[in-house]
Amino acid sequence: MVEQLMKIQQSLDAKGQDERVGHLVVMGIGEPFDNFDHVVNFLKIINDGSGLAIGARHITVSTSGLVPKIYDFADLDWQINLAISLHAPNNELRSRIMKINRAYPVEQLMEAVDYYLKKTNRRVTFEYIMLKGINDHKEEAIELANLLKDKRHLSYVNLIPYNPVEEHSEYQRSDKEAVVTFYETLRQRGINVVVRKEFGTDIDAACGQLRSKQIKKAKRVTVKR
Repeated sequence: MVEQLMKIQQSLDAKGQDERVGHLVVMGIGEPFDNFDHVVNFLKIINDGSGLAIGARHITVSTSGLVPKIYDFADLDWQINLAISLHAPNNELRSRIMKINRAYPVEQLMEAVDYYLKKTNRRVTFEYIMLKGINDHKEEAIELANLLKDKRHLSYVNLIPYNPVEEHSEYQRSDKEAVVTFYETLRQRGINVVVRKEFGTDIDAACGQLRSKQIKKAKRVTVKR
């Protein structure tokens, strides 16, 4: 990951552009906290003044809710931002769309977030992808507002339009009206909320769309003895 960032910076330098890599989100590469030690080392390197010197407050690490590692991350007491892929306000719905919830239910996740907030006093982002007819009803918005009401001063919700992929045709993007209603329901209840601006859908390169079109089967090699 360090090399990737260095290549990007070298490309900017080669073009004579007076620009530098200034923001980073560790997301969309699998669960970062499953590789906790290496991710921590990576963050140290890119934050170091002798390296890329990306400011801690310009770095965000996202997790699907690996609760024990949220505590470990909080204990680092860094100024790096934390994002939680929440996507549902209750266990029944979240377990349906996120298997990790079966191991670490919403109650445990919220306890870990509370610990992080008290330890770091840093704001947490709750990612919420809008799935038509699944988690985008006003009832879910009200439930989400109730879930986050005691955290609303140190958190915000990021509503994410779903970007379709062929492999999961059962999911569809929420209607604009549903997104607006969801947004307004949260806002009226004092929850900080934004709707993410999307990029790359025209070339199938938006959030959630980058994946292999085909998985090559490994050849079986027989070794004669």
